[in-house]
Amino acid sequence: MYNATDGHGSGLQRGENGMPGKQKGQVVNRPHGNNKVAEHFRKYYQLWLLALPGIALTLMFAYIPMSGLVIIFKDYNFKDGIFGSPWVGLKNFEFFFANFSNAWRATKNTIILNLFYTVFGTVAAVGLAIMFNEIRHKKFLKVSQSLSIMPYFISWVVAGGILRALLNYDGGAINNLLVSIGFERLDFYNDPKYWRVILTLCNIWKSAGYNGIIYFSTIAGFDTSLYESAQVDGANLWQRICYITIPLLKPTIIILFLLSIGKIMSGDLTMMMSITNLSPMLLDTTDIIDTYVYRSVIGVGDFVMGSAVGLYQSIFGFILVLFSNWLVGRFDKDYQLF
Repeated sequence: MYNATDGHGSGLQRGENGMPGKQKGQVVNRPHGNNKVAEHFRKYYQLWLLALPGIALTLMFAYIPMSGLVIIFKDYNFKDGIFGSPWVGLKNFEFFFANFSNAWRATKNTIILNLFYTVFGTVAAVGLAIMFNEIRHKKFLKVSQSLSIMPYFISWVVAGGILRALLNYDGGAINNLLVSIGFERLDFYNDPKYWRVILTLCNIWKSAGYNGIIYFSTIAGFDTSLYESAQVDGANLWQRICYITIPLLKPTIIILFLLSIGKIMSGDLTMMMSITNLSPMLLDTTDIIDTYVYRSVIGVGDFVMGSAVGLYQSIFGFILVLFSNWLVGRFDKDYQLF
């Protein structure tokens, strides 16, 4: 470094490359953190304006109501309100774990059923999406998609009526078929061993079409030249599916699987009430956390204890999402949610 004077006599500091540098004693102004934030908003204010309604709705209906979780740790009464009621600590959780065998049965059934729904439902949805992708007749494709997604919009109450017409002991279609081919009737509604399979099939019937459309929209965005090149190289249909479609679809499958893990401790109370009628004979395999809470406290109007179990489900599901995300990152960090 050396000092030089320009034509006007100002003392400039020149670098080794001879280019003018800063003056002696000159302070370089670096942008502060606040300036960076302000510059960011000035640059992207239009995007923030577009996102503002969604942010406001999320805050109002998702985060602000979380303050009401304090009711879980209080002996709530209408006179004192949520924040004025006396504290009771973890007392509202006691009812759930008081009968540990029933609580464990409900937790186990919830996890097992949701795992069945997720694993077999994903296989069915991906299979549907691949079949949609191989249909070349556009009208037939539209009809197939419409028929597959239709059960998604059918109420569980209606689905329960349809299932009863199929499984009823006396006049059910399946029992009539079994008798006609020489087998004995099966008492589905009094034998719990069949119901994990039945509930899984019901869930697949209702949701596979909708999820299949999501996977199909992902497949539709794949580069068709990959399939054309593979076909030229002699790859058959099965090889193209195994070595092109499924590997390219894997990121979407993993992301949706991780999102579903967060709901693994939750159950569909409407589904259980409509399909099983909360039959005591079937509780060994159909009693999930939601039905256990409904039978224990919601039915008698104690919603505080129901909220306590809801918090238990949410925290457990959150921990499972974190663990699953960490486990995926151990194999490939590109597939992590965060």
